[in-house]
Amino acid sequence: MPHISKIAEQPAAALLDDVMHRLHEFLSFVEQDEALQLLHALVDDIGQEIAWAEAISLQYRTLLAKISTTAAYEPLKEIHEQLNNLEQERFLKTLSVASLHKNCTEYRDLLADRAVELVAQEMTSSGRGAPPLAFALISMGSDGREEQTLITDQDYLIVYADGGGEVADIYFKALADLLVERLAEIGFKKCTGDIMPSNPTWRGSLSQWNRRLLAIVRYEFEDYGKNLMDLIVLSDARFVAGDKELATTLTKTIGGLQQDYFQVMWGMAKAATEMKLAIGFLKRLWTEGSGEHKGEFNLKLLAWAPLVMNVRILAINQGILATNTVRRIELLEQEKSFSASTASGLKDAYYILTKHRILLQIKAIKGIQKDAYYLNPYLLPTEERERIRHAILRIEELQKIIHTNFSIM
Repeated sequence: MPHISKIAEQPAAALLDDVMHRLHEFLSFVEQDEALQLLHALVDDIGQEIAWAEAISLQYRTLLAKISTTAAYEPLKEIHEQLNNLEQERFLKTLSVASLHKNCTEYRDLLADRAVELVAQEMTSSGRGAPPLAFALISMGSDGREEQTLITDQDYLIVYADGGGEVADIYFKALADLLVERLAEIGFKKCTGDIMPSNPTWRGSLSQWNRRLLAIVRYEFEDYGKNLMDLIVLSDARFVAGDKELATTLTKTIGGLQQDYFQVMWGMAKAATEMKLAIGFLKRLWTEGSGEHKGEFNLKLLAWAPLVMNVRILAINQGILATNTVRRIELLEQEKSFSASTASGLKDAYYILTKHRILLQIKAIKGIQKDAYYLNPYLLPTEERERIRHAILRIEELQKIIHTNFSIM
């Protein structure tokens, strides 16, 4: 049987044809009574699956509909928790990474949008007035890539229109500070890296952002490492709430500057190709040799993140505006940067690694293990362990492609 990610990539009609072909092929090897018994069992089982899926879907839609009419933060937090629990249940049943990404991103966008509305109302009712200018909330990181999972934090920036001067700067500082607190109240943890609009680095008018971006790509700031990290984070910027046209103007500027300044792309590419992978001697999986995580490896840092990072580099270099990792791979295949087999292998690698990231998150949520990062591959079936190993080998090949394309010595 093909791996679940391979099945998920097929269009519905093709998938149905494939399943029916396999069923007819199997039925040709059994007697009539056995075939009838099997078909009845399948009907019963499928009926139960449909009933479960419809019930989950109804609960999901009902909770989504409540978001836009909820006027207090505590009830929004409760809705958020219920949606998280629903997605956890759905994932454990289906193991669908694509569905979890889509749903978590959808309801968190709605929650963030509602928080922005409520905060604007609070600003008005507190005597600070309505927003004086158009503004937008833009997400980055996994949220920017539409790859939200069960554990999330705030990776947002705010951009507002020009013309407000110092008065606007003061107003949007107050709005950003309040928004960060309110988002935390409804279940969006504060970013440990301080990538939040309460940090002045991640807040400004459009012209302020333009000057800041030019300074970054021209390396006018002394901290090279911070320059590079900020550019990487900004590479996944995506509109969430507020004025979409304003957000689009900024995200296009970000993409254009990254392409125009080759030294920026080269620096990002070099960092991507130097990311360590959990592959050791004779291409075996590498794990910690001692300490608390003996026999384990950090799945995020040594597998998943290098894949996302290296795909991002090629996509930006080719002028691809999509931020989603799988979509970037598909578009890179379309414009011939990847062969069909390479693209298929990288998508499969993404789904395999992300599936295990989410399973680790569930273990952490349930208190089964302390963190959501370390995986012991030797607790997995041999076939699954090999899938992970081959996924990481595909990332190693991707690093070689980028190393060659950017002439990195």
